[in-house]
Amino acid sequence: MSHAVVVGVDGSAQSAAAAEWAAYQAHRSGRALRMIHAGGTEPALSAEPEDLAQSLPRPVLELRDRLADVLPDLEISCEHVPGHPAHALAAAGHREGLLVLGSRGLGGLAGALVGSVALRAAAHAACPVVLVRTGTDGDVARSDVAVGVDSARPCAEVLGFAFEQAAERGAKLRALESRSLPTGGYVTAAPIDPPEITEALAAEALVRLQDALAPWREKFPGVRVEAEVTGRPAGKALVEAARSASLVVVGRRTPKIRPAVPGLGAVAHAVLHHTHGPVAVVPHD
Repeated sequence: MSHAVVVGVDGSAQSAAAAEWAAYQAHRSGRALRMIHAGGTEPALSAEPEDLAQSLPRPVLELRDRLADVLPDLEISCEHVPGHPAHALAAAGHREGLLVLGSRGLGGLAGALVGSVALRAAAHAACPVVLVRTGTDGDVARSDVAVGVDSARPCAEVLGFAFEQAAERGAKLRALESRSLPTGGYVTAAPIDPPEITEALAAEALVRLQDALAPWREKFPGVRVEAEVTGRPAGKALVEAARSASLVVVGRRTPKIRPAVPGLGAVAHAVLHHTHGPVAVVPHD
């Protein structure tokens, strides 16, 4: 478990939504909240800690004070970190184990639905990154946590994060796997009913998914789990599940050879650009 939840703040409405979500996440999990204003240059070495704090943008300081009023028992720190915002935030999140960032709302060009800093940090960070849209209620009442699963290669990092989040919320976990199921006819010696084949293959896929979830059910016995195999594309299935979920969890494969330009993957991109609620991107091997 991380010692703190790191959230990037810059005075915008997006970062305020992210900070509120991060504050309640930290409060639920018994962690501290570390607010970071990233970018710019290193402050003067002679500066006093009080002066460094007061040099932060006024909206950031007001946000810190507002969160302290709402959650008075939450330990909150607020600091400036120099350097490129995406890299500085990714590094801070890696040290603590969780990074939360604001994400732009729906609308405009497809490439602008999620801010460049948030996308770059989510693609680079070695820790889970949660992107939160403006208008998200930090202290959510919706129950579900949804996670995309590949039962052929179940990922411990992704499933572990999803189960942990569901356990902290007392929420149901919806595990969704996308499989291509046949819909056309078959030419065979004996007549075969395509719907029967589809149902049999779906049932077999569901058994594999349940087997992949079994070790995590044992580790988190208090989490209610709903497993589902769908013939819809993974991105569309998760976007639809997000309508009733407090969090959607997707994986991001980390290649053994680091590419020049890290990517998020097609499913993560689809979910980030079309989901209204918080999305967690979890790196894995």
